Amino acid sequence: MSRRLLLFDIDGTLVHAGGAGRRSIERALREHCGELDGALAHLRLDGMTDRLIVREALAALGRPFDDALCDRILARYVELLAEEIHRPGYRVLPGVAELLETLARRGAFVGLCTGNVSTGARIKLGRGGLDRYFDWSADGVNGFAADGEARERIVEAVLGRAARRLGRPFHGREAMVIGDTPRDVAAARAAGVPVLAVATGRFSAEELRASGPDLVAETLGDPGMVDLLLGPGG
Repeated sequence: MSRRLLLFDIDGTLVHAGGAGRRSIERALREHCGELDGALAHLRLDGMTDRLIVREALAALGRPFDDALCDRILARYVELLAEEIHRPGYRVLPGVAELLETLARRGAFVGLCTGNVSTGARIKLGRGGLDRYFDWSADGVNGFAADGEARERIVEAVLGRAARRLGRPFHGREAMVIGDTPRDVAAARAAGVPVLAVATGRFSAEELRASGPDLVAETLGDPGMVDLLLGPGG
């Protein structure tokens, strides 16, 4: 029996990092580029990949983008994130721990589809004890920022990994993206993947519904969530 691949975003979907990501990237940028002088105050990070965040931040600072500089900034970012994630404000979002535990017991096929770099993703999930529900090996069916600045490239990369793991073609309709921003919805749509939008981030259910997801939920703890994700026979 085929199993649906459930692809979870992290920030705003599984956890709220309490601003740790923004503080860390701003500290890393300050170390490499000097004082920011409020240039990033209006930069909205929701749904952006880490590499795109650096690109947009450098543009706001009047600096040209350079891959080597981006790599250095992100390497420092994850070092700082390992400190910042332990400050107050972090929380696992409603229903997430129970959902992931139930999915694990049922042998669900799960992965990550996130704009985080892989180390940053593991730091954020590890703080809440959620990293244990995902496969971090080379065989893990995950997508991270290294797969592309545009989120649709990340979705496409995950589908390719699923095909290689299963040894057969893997179609977008066999997966589902679970995210909290219109960017998650647009990326899933571009790759032909159904999407569940969850209103635990900065966007309301009404705003998410306007972006065109297949399903909208207030939280991942909504009644019937397991059956909704696994589908008939799950």
